Amino acid sequence: MTKTPPSPMPMPPSLRRPVTSVAALAATLAATAGAQGPATPLPSATVQAVDRAIATVTPQVVAWRRDIHRHPELGWRETRTAKLVADHLRALGLAVEEGVGVTGVLGVLKGARPGPTIALRADMDALPVTERTGLPFASEATTTVNGQQVGVMHACGHDTHTAILMGVASVLAGMKAQLPGTVVFVFQPAEEGGSPLDGKTANGGAAAMLATGFWERLRIDAVYGLHSWPGPVGTVSLRSGGLMASSDNWKVVVRGRQTHGALPWGGVDPVVAGAAIVTELQSVVSRRLDLSGGPAVLTTGYFIGGVRENIIPDSAVMAGTLRTFSRETRAKAQAELRRVAEKVAEAHGATATVTIVEGYPVTVNDPKWFPRAHAVLQRALGATNVIESAPSMPAEDFSRFLERAPGTFFFLGGTPTGKDPEAAPRNHSPFYDVDEGALPVGVRALAHLALDALVHGVPRAAAGDR
Repeated sequence: MTKTPPSPMPMPPSLRRPVTSVAALAATLAATAGAQGPATPLPSATVQAVDRAIATVTPQVVAWRRDIHRHPELGWRETRTAKLVADHLRALGLAVEEGVGVTGVLGVLKGARPGPTIALRADMDALPVTERTGLPFASEATTTVNGQQVGVMHACGHDTHTAILMGVASVLAGMKAQLPGTVVFVFQPAEEGGSPLDGKTANGGAAAMLATGFWERLRIDAVYGLHSWPGPVGTVSLRSGGLMASSDNWKVVVRGRQTHGALPWGGVDPVVAGAAIVTELQSVVSRRLDLSGGPAVLTTGYFIGGVRENIIPDSAVMAGTLRTFSRETRAKAQAELRRVAEKVAEAHGATATVTIVEGYPVTVNDPKWFPRAHAVLQRALGATNVIESAPSMPAEDFSRFLERAPGTFFFLGGTPTGKDPEAAPRNHSPFYDVDEGALPVGVRALAHLALDALVHGVPRAAAGDR
């Protein structure tokens, strides 16, 4: 932890109201329990209690963020971060489970009265990126990736996600005696993907955690999460339906016949065939997919062939990523990728072997659930601070939780003050930073979403659709 806790972030006026008595809070929660509908506001006593708690916990949230940022850990290795989280949750009196999906942590807060079970999720992993922000708490950690030494950095804001959810746990734990239902705090490893260190197959941390059966065991009714994103501090952005794309990795191995570079007619050149495949793949999105249902991207990330300038090699390899917004488009794009690679290689007298590994599904905010979550965020943050997002081509394994229960995922504006969100360094940049003024906004948004679902209930029709 940092030796001197930072001073509190400035609170908007809505966070400065005095808190009412615990008795009044309990009375208003009891009076509104079971109510449903997007137009039903939280009781004023509840809002006031949340505001006071956020003002109190914000300095600690900032300190946590700086500590986690200074000590980043790659996916499946988040042992220090997980311990920090688990120790905090235990200190709050929550039931804690560690090692869930390798390094994941669960904290279960049971309210005093019956009610739904709501999950809130944060991801903990960092990226193999050498930090260049110049922050006083910048990472100095390093690792080795593909034989090369590289830095480790929270270049996607997961340090803020973890600190925010730790803050939400503090806020809601302070209201435990008056809460109906249960809140499950899900601190997830490895959102950035890959397989766990024990060698078991799992596509990202969400799948690894779900494979333990915790979701069914705890009978989760709804789920919420956020991601730091370019945008003005104080704002969030989201959309109904597909918010973030599905993600598939693909690889094509082109096999020809090796020969001397000066005698190309004596062999079959896989480099030329591969280059033609790369070019023709650009027509998959532009000419072969119906994009009326959402955008798509097909990118070749690398192309490797040969080891010497005067040898036409036996094979060449290329690989890339495919992003789509519907199952139908995903299937069509995969089929066209295979067809293009195989037929173009054949036209050059070569062969192509195509491998496609499906990654995360589309992150879908259920249109039937979305209006309620949208209304909650508008009331919590102000209507003008809740912005409609365009579809985003990066992928998120929070999508796996949304396949299990209704809920909402949204972007938290965190562009440093004075910088243009369109021009500022984006996620995965070595210069990426999040304005700490966004931290209490994230705490407030998640706390209000959870309380709305606890107090007003989760419609059985919504939960039963899964």
